[in-house]
Amino acid sequence: MGKYHTVVQGEFLAKIARAYGFASYLSIWGAPENKELKEKRKNPNVLYPGDRLFIPDKETKEESCPTEKKHKFRRQGEDLKLRIVLMGLKNEPLDGHECTLIIEGGSKDFTTKSNGLLEEDISAKAAVGKLLDNGKPGPEFRTQRQIPLKIGHLDPVEELSGQIARLNNLGYNAGEVPEHQLTADQEQEVRKSPQFLSAVEEFQCDFGLQVDGICGPQTQAKLLKEHGC
Repeated sequence: MGKYHTVVQGEFLAKIARAYGFASYLSIWGAPENKELKEKRKNPNVLYPGDRLFIPDKETKEESCPTEKKHKFRRQGEDLKLRIVLMGLKNEPLDGHECTLIIEGGSKDFTTKSNGLLEEDISAKAAVGKLLDNGKPGPEFRTQRQIPLKIGHLDPVEELSGQIARLNNLGYNAGEVPEHQLTADQEQEVRKSPQFLSAVEEFQCDFGLQVDGICGPQTQAKLLKEHGC
């Protein structure tokens, strides 16, 4: 019969699928009952607290094999990658920065590519971590900066919390990301605050958009493109 799952902060579809015992999130995302949510959210790994996701019953698959022989079965599923791009104050990629990525207690050293990118396979259970950016090797003094990571906490760009998070990640100080859903009045208060307005206007100015401080559809689309998701 299946059941409905209500999304909470920090959940994304790959994580939810593994929790319910599915090897692939596509078994859930492709269910007809999720058509409306699929059209609304587009990205299965950027959901919003309160979204209702239908979890279908798992199907049992049987294979006929000769007895007294060894057989290999390969689990079908998708790899989950964490991608981070380091950018400078002038929106240029930070090439050659030596970094350490720490996820759930494990660590790995990286050097960013020419596009500022570093990426790593992660578990669907991963929730928190941090990136240590040690800068580019050279004779000058280097300072380390720590960037906290909250995996699965990025909200859709249509939501105020998703707009603030993306602006902050791109270097525009839009304020604190709300830790809970706001009332309509509270949301309007944040949208009209000098800090949020200034961040949106700076972003719009930098990317040739109409500078009005309103994070409407055009600004959201550009924000989504520049942020990458």
